[in-house]
Amino acid sequence: MTKRYALSWSGGKDCMMVFHLLKNQGIEIPCLVTTAPIETGRTFGHDEKMELIEAQSRALGVPVHFIRCRYDEYTADFISDLTVLKKTFSLDGIAYGDIYTDAHFEWGENTASAAGVKAMFPLRGNPSDTPAMLGQFIETGYKAMIIRVRRSVMDPSYLGRNLDALFATDIAQTTCCPMGENGEFHTFVYDGPLFSEPVSIQKGGIIESDASFRLELFI
Repeated sequence: MTKRYALSWSGGKDCMMVFHLLKNQGIEIPCLVTTAPIETGRTFGHDEKMELIEAQSRALGVPVHFIRCRYDEYTADFISDLTVLKKTFSLDGIAYGDIYTDAHFEWGENTASAAGVKAMFPLRGNPSDTPAMLGQFIETGYKAMIIRVRRSVMDPSYLGRNLDALFATDIAQTTCCPMGENGEFHTFVYDGPLFSEPVSIQKGGIIESDASFRLELFI
């Protein structure tokens, strides 16, 4: 019987890579799962507008479920919704795009277990694997734009750049993880082999905070 896994979805390169891998393995993805704190009305992972995620969902042909979580009850809200999704979509598990951060693996495994499903981490590896992993993502043909950088480690000039061979060369000259596993940068995927059509995005202004520079996107 074909396995059915929800996919934790931020809209960026890591979850897109997992989507691609699971599809190639014949695993069904009945829904995408994106957390959106009620305090902000935006996505938790990248602070994006929810309509951007909805546009990706339509282009990929997979419905998205927004977990309208609360910051102080984030884990409990995630488990509650995942428990409902298990029944709604007959889920075997949930897949995550984490690569080598132990705390993320522990959280994903614990929340999945609490909801009665399995946790899967298709990208799980070591920091030394990330340069090749970036190369693999670029080779798949998906288009991912950098939309957020951590100001202590990356310059805002990276905002709006696509993940391509030039980016791979440039990031290799820094101390940053090539896949941004430590939060150095975040991306938005807007086109690629499994998209029925590109997500038409427009660049807005740059928003600064104490921790980051973020490029606002519009559709």
